[in-house]
Amino acid sequence: MSATGNWVGMGPSKVIRILAGILGLLALAACTPTYTNHGFVPTDEDVEEIMVGVDTRETVAAIVGKPAAAGLLTEEAWYYVQSQFEHFAYKESVEIDREVLRISFTEDGLVENIERFGLEEGEVVVLSRRVTTSNTQGIGFLRQLLGNLGKINLDNIIGG
Repeated sequence: MSATGNWVGMGPSKVIRILAGILGLLALAACTPTYTNHGFVPTDEDVEEIMVGVDTRETVAAIVGKPAAAGLLTEEAWYYVQSQFEHFAYKESVEIDREVLRISFTEDGLVENIERFGLEEGEVVVLSRRVTTSNTQGIGFLRQLLGNLGKINLDNIIGG
């Protein structure tokens, strides 16, 4: 380039190399994956402030807030869900990480259990659990059904 800042003093091959370099950088940047986060899960530090058997729905809401989606807010438990998705060029978005925090409550409204689940190789895995008592209250129907598959006695069903 000349001292006046225009392209007149450059040879055509130099201009083509510069433009090819710029196009190459743009093409490389277009192939970079982007990541988006959806949802919210409280931090470990915030969850540690919740005392199992002591805190209530109101105190939990004051410490970490209520779940954003109404479908995740039930009488027996609150669910906080956060997912991370990878977007790459024209391909469909892929969920690469998911974390679920479940805070369950007794009938009196006290915190009964705090569990944190993750997504490992497409399967839900328990990351941490704080429980005061072991019970089946708050466990979903499907989990109870699958948990009892090995305990079925066919003699009782058939009547033999």
